[in-house]
Amino acid sequence: MARFGVSSAFLAYTLTYAIATLGCGIALFRARRVTDRDTRRGLVGLLAASGGWAALELAFLVAPTPATAYVTYTLSLVVGLTTVGAWLYFCSAYTGRSFHRNQFYRRLSVAVYLGIVAVKLTNPIHGLYFDTALVTTPFPHMTIRHELFHWVVAGLSYALVSVGIFMLYEMFLDAEFDTRPLAALVGVTAVPVVLDIVGFSTDYLIDINYEPIGVAVFAIGVLYVYQSEFLTVQLTDGVEDPVIYLDGDEIRKYNRMAERLFPELSGSTGDSLPSVAPDAAAALESDTKILERSRDGEPAYYLVSETTFALGQASIGRLVVFTDVTETEGQRRELVRQNEQLEGFAAAIRHELLNTLQVVSARVDIAGKALDDGDVTAARDSLRTASGTTDRMSSIVGDLATLARYGQTVEAAEVERVGLADIAGAAWERADTGSMALSVDGDATLSADPARLRSLFVDAFDFAAHNDATMVTVRPTDDGFTITDDGNGVGDNDPDEFFEYGSAIPDAEAGLDLPNLRMLAETHGWDATLDTAYQDGIRIVVSGVTTLRAESDQPPTRH
Repeated sequence: MARFGVSSAFLAYTLTYAIATLGCGIALFRARRVTDRDTRRGLVGLLAASGGWAALELAFLVAPTPATAYVTYTLSLVVGLTTVGAWLYFCSAYTGRSFHRNQFYRRLSVAVYLGIVAVKLTNPIHGLYFDTALVTTPFPHMTIRHELFHWVVAGLSYALVSVGIFMLYEMFLDAEFDTRPLAALVGVTAVPVVLDIVGFSTDYLIDINYEPIGVAVFAIGVLYVYQSEFLTVQLTDGVEDPVIYLDGDEIRKYNRMAERLFPELSGSTGDSLPSVAPDAAAALESDTKILERSRDGEPAYYLVSETTFALGQASIGRLVVFTDVTETEGQRRELVRQNEQLEGFAAAIRHELLNTLQVVSARVDIAGKALDDGDVTAARDSLRTASGTTDRMSSIVGDLATLARYGQTVEAAEVERVGLADIAGAAWERADTGSMALSVDGDATLSADPARLRSLFVDAFDFAAHNDATMVTVRPTDDGFTITDDGNGVGDNDPDEFFEYGSAIPDAEAGLDLPNLRMLAETHGWDATLDTAYQDGIRIVVSGVTTLRAESDQPPTRH
């Protein structure tokens, strides 16, 4: 067809289709490096079909004769239809479905495709698909008038394309990633539909297929603009954990579970992970790879792992996954605590038992010598000392039994509502308190295991007796309680030594009381420390306690 000068409209149309053709051609080289075979096949097919379609539309525009234009346009319809199959193949492969490998669907697709192609190729006979006419505006070209069968095929094609879009959206939603970028990309693809309608119904645009432009933009966009997001979603599909996608240390994407775990991630795209979530970055660099976060007021633990993913040989990002290992890590920490506790307790028992055996052996020897000398009184005194020492051994064995029985973390089924004054009074009756007095200043209802809590108070009262105390005071606090005696103070001793097995503070017989007390507190998840600011005796502070109700204004209870 002769051109009467080159108009700006003609240049705009030809340039647009030329760019679409060139873009698809360049993208093909990159698409061939996608590692997943089926996804690669679908994407390569989509780009090749889109590029071929755009190239034939370009040839239609620049065709020198009407016959050439007619042939190139018909071929463009044949090639363009293959984009639907390539698109569905890509979506099925990308989302992990098997439709693209199903023989029934493949044969059905080929049959439908050949049927439609037959109608297109025989259009000169029946004219059901399109009609042509030569026009001179906005530039000399063959205009296409689409007929009924074209719109039927177009409707079927867009219905099938929508199936693929649904697959993508479902996958993005399942992976809990933001679907807005995908929506924007799909929106660009839908623009040619509007252009088709405008070209058909008005004179503002020429009546030609604009779909190659939209499909080319989408295919190139998947590969270049959103390749990281598409690969991120594909890798994390079915991963029910928080996921953050990084480019170096820079945050690129994250799913909704990650945002729930790290609320500070909101609006952080482009910021570095260390600046937004320093604890996550620190856990990623640590040897243990364990992150501790608060969840519903309780500690939760996450294993932080990362994987680097690439397109061909080029690394394009890192995926950081946070796997909830709260139960496992809790058990591990419990075992570590128990092992440390048992090691310290075993060392203390070994030391105490050796001392006890040496004392008993020495006293028996003395008693034997005293009998040889005829000193019955001295022999009897030595044997009494030996007997008292064996009582100490029995006490150690009792402590060991307490450790074995109560050393494990309190289970939910063991927790009850316990009155602080009642449990302290019951423990006072069991402890060897001598002439000491007990004052409970106020009351509180606690959530605790009654047996363990009673044993905790027994240990505190026994310690006070060895600490030369005359008065012990129990008082509730906002997050627990204190046990204060008026005996010897901390002095120059390290406060932590009071809670170490085998420390023998203030004496050997009291050396196991406070270590056992701390152990019983820790089994509840509480902390037991000494108030070093208190100088008029020993004040044990138990904190982290679930206090259901405090009644500190109650009059003191005396025992």
